[in-house]
Amino acid sequence: MKLHLITIKEFQAKFPDDATCLAHLFAQEFPHPKCDECGKVGQFSQNTKRACFSCSCGQSHIYPKAGTIFEKSSTSLHDWFYAIFLMSVSRNGVASRELQRHIGVTLKTAWRMQVKIKEMMQELPPMMSGEVEADETYVGGKRKGRRGRGAAGKTVVFGKLERSTKRVSAAIVPNVKAMTLLPHFTDNVAKGTKLITDELKSYRKIAKIIDMEHDTVNHGAGQYVKDTIHTNTIENFWGQLKRSLDGTHHVISPKYLHLYVSEFAFRYNHRLVPVPMFDLLLSRVSYMKAQVERRIGAYRWTV
Repeated sequence: MKLHLITIKEFQAKFPDDATCLAHLFAQEFPHPKCDECGKVGQFSQNTKRACFSCSCGQSHIYPKAGTIFEKSSTSLHDWFYAIFLMSVSRNGVASRELQRHIGVTLKTAWRMQVKIKEMMQELPPMMSGEVEADETYVGGKRKGRRGRGAAGKTVVFGKLERSTKRVSAAIVPNVKAMTLLPHFTDNVAKGTKLITDELKSYRKIAKIIDMEHDTVNHGAGQYVKDTIHTNTIENFWGQLKRSLDGTHHVISPKYLHLYVSEFAFRYNHRLVPVPMFDLLLSRVSYMKAQVERRIGAYRWTV
């Protein structure tokens, strides 16, 4: 199935100014607006003096930006929509300085916009079943000393991938001890799932604790594929993540790494969705108020 990608010409034709963007947001957030004063439905028109829609009776006003990522922002709504568009059409993400150059705002504003858009891409971990690959990777700058597990100055990113749907879930973890990783299996992996990992002892302990079928490949001995047993699928995701982080963002603080991990997991999980990524993100601008603040706060490090 060929996916439709929105071009910049289509974006500019559909959203030429702030008024058009506000009208779209109003229609999306309030498909059947009802006046609390006169009780009429659908009698709202755009106010020319304020960023709101007013009922024909003049006694009721609806502010579409309330409860969205645009609330309390003095940045042009068109600039916000354009920032979302840029981040939706890029496969490798958009650096804050690049966003600054495109939109013409300060670096601080571009950074805040980027963070808000990334937060929209946070999702609760999906329940996985069937064959699930699990692996971890290490993110951080190059330095002398040990590489891989146990390397100093690295942030550990743990992930699971469901082979049947190619859905990935990733999280920042402090270490790869069995008790640290166990909740990521007990909460989000169904009974009867087959776990496929490398030779890390923690995975063997976890499989034994929750009575899960478990197959491994021994990377330490140079074994990467054994019939259908491998972790190549999730390692491909790690490779894409690291190439994007290195090529686009260069330097990332561990404090905000979870936002970048969740962004690329979101891109990966929705890459074949028939809805254009731009439309998908626009539909989630109020997701923060309804979902993230209420639920994802308890999953700060979880995609």
